Amino acid sequence: MWSISATVFRREGRIMATLVTGGTGFVGANIVRELARAGHEVVSYDVAPADELVRQFVAEWEGGITFVQGDIRDREGVAGLANSHVIDKVIHAATYTVNQRDLEVERGRDVIGINVEGLANVLELARIAGVRRFVYVSSGAAYGLAAGTDQTYSEDMPAAPDSMYGITKYAGELITRRYGELYGFEQASVRLSTPYGPMERVTGHRAVMSALYQWTGQVARGEPLSVQAESFAPDDGRDYTYAVDTARGLQAILDAPELPHDLYNLTTGVWITYREILDAISDLVPRSDPRPVSAADTAAARARASVPSRGPLSAHRLRQDLGWQPEFDLRAGLADYLQWRRESEFTA
Repeated sequence: MWSISATVFRREGRIMATLVTGGTGFVGANIVRELARAGHEVVSYDVAPADELVRQFVAEWEGGITFVQGDIRDREGVAGLANSHVIDKVIHAATYTVNQRDLEVERGRDVIGINVEGLANVLELARIAGVRRFVYVSSGAAYGLAAGTDQTYSEDMPAAPDSMYGITKYAGELITRRYGELYGFEQASVRLSTPYGPMERVTGHRAVMSALYQWTGQVARGEPLSVQAESFAPDDGRDYTYAVDTARGLQAILDAPELPHDLYNLTTGVWITYREILDAISDLVPRSDPRPVSAADTAAARARASVPSRGPLSAHRLRQDLGWQPEFDLRAGLADYLQWRRESEFTA
C-alpha cells in the first residue's frame, strides 16, 4: 500500500527514497541539494566520498541525505542498494565527461564502462526496486555538431553524436527507454546544455574545467581576468545554464504528475557569448577587466578548446509541458556563483 505525507512517500511503513547517482559530483551535488530542499529523502551514490566541500554545500538539508560510496560499475554493489533502501525514484547523473580527442583515445574504455555498463547496472536496480520514475541525465552532445552554431536544437531533430561521450549518452537514452518499456516504469532522458556554477571542480571523471570556472576562480583569488585572445573569439559562446536551474529542472521532471514526452532539453535556450560573460564578470567585480595573455597553454584556453561550438538547445518543450522557467539569467547566475566561491572559500 502507498501513502503520502507532504512529499515523503512510504511503502509498508518505510520511507521511500530518491537515488541520485553521481551525487557528489558537479551537477549531482546540485541535484542532491535541491531534492533534499524540496523534501525528498535522498540517497547519493558516488565513487567519490562526500568530502568537506560537499557536506558544506548541503549542510542545511543534510538530515535528509544518505551518502553511499560505491562504483556504478560494481553490479552487486549497486543492486545491494535495494536491500538497504526503499528506492522509489532515480536520477542517474553519474557520468564520465570527456570532450577532448586525446582523452577519448586514452580513456575510451572507461567512458563506455561508466556511461553504458554503469547505466545498465542502475537500470537493473530500478527494475529490482520497482521504481516509479527513472530520469536519465543525458547531454546536448547527443545532437553532435553537424547543424552548426546557427541552428537551434530541438528534441525532434535526429541525434548525430560525433564523440565517444555523445555516443554513449545517446546510447544511454535508447537503453533507458527500452528498459522502461520492458519493465513498466516511467522514464525520461534529459539533454543538458552547458552547466556552470557551484561544485564544479576537478574529479576523477572531470579533468578539464570550464572557462567560467577558470575566470570566476581568477577573480575569487583577486587575480586579473586572463584571456587568451587566440583561443576565445569574443562572439563565440554556448547556451550556459546555471547549475541550480539545471538541478531544479531535473526535480521538476522527476516530480511532475505526468510527462507528455520522454525526452527533454534542459537549458535557458539563450546563446551567451564569451564577450557577454567577461563583461558581466567585470561589472560584478570592480577592477577585473579582462587582460589578454599570449601564453599558449592557459587552463581557460584548454577548457574552450575542449568544448566545440554548437547552437543553443531549444527550451520550448519543457516550458510547454511543465511550465518550467530558469530563475537565473547570466548576471544573476554569475553573482550567485561568485558569492558561493567566496563564502565556501573555494578559490581553486
